[in-house]
Amino acid sequence: MTISARQQDIIDLVRQNGFLSVEVLADRFSVTPQTIRRDINALCDANLLRRRHGGAEYVNAPSLNLPYDSRRISHLEAKRAIGAYVAGLVPSHASVSFGIGTTPEFVARAMLDHEDLTVITNNLNVAMTLSANPSNRIILPGGTLRLPDLDFLGPQVEEMYRNYRVDYGVFGIGGIEPDGAFVDFDRAEVLARTAMLESCRSSILVADISKFGRQAPARGGRLTDLDMIVLDAPPPGDFAALFDEPTIRGRLYLAEGEAA
Repeated sequence: MTISARQQDIIDLVRQNGFLSVEVLADRFSVTPQTIRRDINALCDANLLRRRHGGAEYVNAPSLNLPYDSRRISHLEAKRAIGAYVAGLVPSHASVSFGIGTTPEFVARAMLDHEDLTVITNNLNVAMTLSANPSNRIILPGGTLRLPDLDFLGPQVEEMYRNYRVDYGVFGIGGIEPDGAFVDFDRAEVLARTAMLESCRSSILVADISKFGRQAPARGGRLTDLDMIVLDAPPPGDFAALFDEPTIRGRLYLAEGEAA
């Protein structure tokens, strides 16, 4: 499924409001209620919204993340822009750690033409993407594959990251709190990310701005820990104040290609 611009706007509006009726959305987009119902049905089938009588509500269960395939098609253009930007930062012949999630996968897609990469990852989607270039060396941990996300978590993942010293670490995040703290949906995700960041020379957070204010239960790390923060657009609302501090502002890059 490919999400249209209107469908992405519907997701964002419902997320902001919690629930919106078919009639309100039809007026907002100047289309018929039947058109909005078709959009809602498609988004609910993709687990991006939940049907409720008369409209749709946001899937807001902080203890659980959305399914991987649903996240992969959400904020698609933002992820493509971030992927292309980061691909321009990382040269061929580099060693790169990739974390779990869809945005690191989009970075990997954008790096397919890079040559002779050493890739350390617990993200099988990243590994399969970059294995299409035979010049690359791919290193994966052992353990049990987490389905349907296609990633590995656990002590063996942390050990793998700590056994290497790489040039770049590329990672996503579940959410960013108003104080700049990172949150994720599983403590094991936090521990894997911590091990990866301890073992890279330059850390790169890749996140679309929907991650600001997104709730999740497991806390670990913060914006001040990073070398580079690559977003698709300026931080929204009150979150912009986080980047007024010079120590963080100098680390922010926008996927349009402008350094903040």
